[in-house]
Amino acid sequence: WTLCFVVSLSFRFHSFSFSTPFKPPFFLKMVKERRVQYRRRHCYRTNSNRVKIVKTPGGRLVAHYHKKKAGQAICGEPHCQVRLAGIKASTSRGRVALKKRERTVSRAYGGVLCMNCTRQKIVRAFLIEEKAFVKKVFPE
Repeated sequence: WTLCFVVSLSFRFHSFSFSTPFKPPFFLKMVKERRVQYRRRHCYRTNSNRVKIVKTPGGRLVAHYHKKKAGQAICGEPHCQVRLAGIKASTSRGRVALKKRERTVSRAYGGVLCMNCTRQKIVRAFLIEEKAFVKKVFPE
């Protein structure tokens, strides 16, 4: 009865000629179910709950959880989204376990600000200091 049902469905969607043996069209292929249960409490398919279905040597299908990809460190100045060179991509929690050379670069504001923002900050501080010095030397 299933074969008759499949044939009647196929006539509704496609017109094709019979050949021996019967081969259903591509949209009626039988696919083995790949249902699997989550192993943790969270039951929704969100970004933090991504799983990959894996077949174990025993033949069972199980869910393997995948961690989120760690983001690259970005500049700390507002409206500057430059990725910091020389800083290893990691989560905020994973950054604690990194070596010091992986967390920072050896210059002022290394690992916090990008090169251009650091330069601007230093030049701005220098000019403010010069302005104060000029005021002191040449009173108005």
